[in-house]
Amino acid sequence: MWDYLRINHSAMLRSPLFPVIVTVVSYFVLCLPFLACDIMGEKWPAIYWHKIQPGKMPTPAMLLHCSGVTLYNHLLLVLPAAAAQWIWRPPIPLPEQAPTLLELAVGVAGNLLLFDFQYFIWHFLHHKIRWLYVTFHAIHHVYSAPFSLATQCLGGWELVTVGLWTTLNPVLLRCHLVTTWAFMVVHVYVSVEDHCGYDFPWSTSRLIPFGIYGGPSKHDVHHRKPNTNFAPHFSHWDKLFGTHADFSFVKTP
Repeated sequence: MWDYLRINHSAMLRSPLFPVIVTVVSYFVLCLPFLACDIMGEKWPAIYWHKIQPGKMPTPAMLLHCSGVTLYNHLLLVLPAAAAQWIWRPPIPLPEQAPTLLELAVGVAGNLLLFDFQYFIWHFLHHKIRWLYVTFHAIHHVYSAPFSLATQCLGGWELVTVGLWTTLNPVLLRCHLVTTWAFMVVHVYVSVEDHCGYDFPWSTSRLIPFGIYGGPSKHDVHHRKPNTNFAPHFSHWDKLFGTHADFSFVKTP
């Protein structure tokens, strides 16, 4: 597959716009299933039963607000930055060999762990320093019951910072381009899942044992109790710094 893409679509793969398109399209596509769950609500009882905060469904106004913020940030910040790269950045070389499955898996995991550390520090500081919180991060906490489209309801500064790490970390870790793009898509998915508002049996946090991964239930706690669970994905930094909090939600069929 890599040989085919490299030979027949090299211009597209080498474009600085390609990773932007991959992440933006992935974001809206991956939001769709959770958005459908929110729209159907109690009409899908088997799905609604997994809602972390039953009764707190996003309204059309909330969905439009988050979509508007996301589109605004991408049109005014992300796309201009990508276009600027097109001008000054040299063409990206395409490796002849594809990564092995092991290299891809290790690279994706390494990028997630590195981002987790970076964002934990950033997030912690933006909650502890009031000026940073009010100026940059407060918009993300408008909603105490997260939903998928709230994932990128961010201030421009936060979006730029997250985008910088997502772009730079694979370079620092010397990842193959396929690994880089896979990490970007996986990162988008787990970020959307963390904000989806549902704790499904197939959620990433359920599939990874020993409570290593936080997941939607623990990030839901963060939106209710903002001084807990600062790490975006894993649990170890919060446990080390004493900011970890569990959430037990008792449901009745």
